[in-house]
Amino acid sequence: MTDRLANLTILVPESRELDLFAGMLEGEGAKTLRCPLVTILDLADPAPVEAWLGRLVAGAFDDLILMTGEGLRRLMGVAGRAGIKDEAVAAIGRLRPIIRGPKPARALREIALSHGVGAEAPTTDGVIATLAKLELKGHRVGVQLYPGNPNAPLLDALKAGGASADAIVPYRYASDSETAAVESAILAMAAGGIDFIAFTSTPQLDRLVKVAAERGLEAELKQGLGRTRIAVAGPVVGKLLEDMGLTIAAMPESNFHMKPLVNEMIRAVGGSSPRS
Repeated sequence: MTDRLANLTILVPESRELDLFAGMLEGEGAKTLRCPLVTILDLADPAPVEAWLGRLVAGAFDDLILMTGEGLRRLMGVAGRAGIKDEAVAAIGRLRPIIRGPKPARALREIALSHGVGAEAPTTDGVIATLAKLELKGHRVGVQLYPGNPNAPLLDALKAGGASADAIVPYRYASDSETAAVESAILAMAAGGIDFIAFTSTPQLDRLVKVAAERGLEAELKQGLGRTRIAVAGPVVGKLLEDMGLTIAAMPESNFHMKPLVNEMIRAVGGSSPRS
């Protein structure tokens, strides 16, 4: 451990690699304030998803219904952390995915899988209409759903077709209490209680702006971002902030990852870290 970021309070966005990023900063002596700056989060307990993936890998499914691209990405994230991503991708490759629309199709391409049966329309009704044309009797169907929608019509359609469904919701939406935490972070920045805020993606900035608008804190957000050093992992979110009239204090020149970002934050406060 070093103390190159000692006595600094850094607002760290909730992300898939939150603990890793926060640990890097804390290893440099910083105090981190973790904040849910995204609206879509991994489940607090990954055990149900891990168990579902275990059944997938073991060959328990004949077909797979993907309702959202985010769902597949979250499944792959859990599979990766469990050390079975390659096996999960191979298992999906042996199935017949039924996809609700272009977003799950894009997520399939991201794992080098391009096959799949597209729904007649990118809706639950479209998926059901497509299922009606497929032979499902006796099939075991893995179903990826999304939060807040148990989708009884879809599950009932599978049952009516003679199939058994094994459904999983692999992510959740931020709660009211987590939105309150974002509000508190905005007020803390406005009061000068945050030394750095680190953005790693544009949805984090979008959520910050949205919560400020919902809670009537636009002035406080502007004040807070104006007095808080801003670190960004890459030029996309950096340009959005610059378009808002804000100054970027730290951004890697080319290697847009967490460690180079930490190094640039050290440089910004006068540390000796070499440019990555």
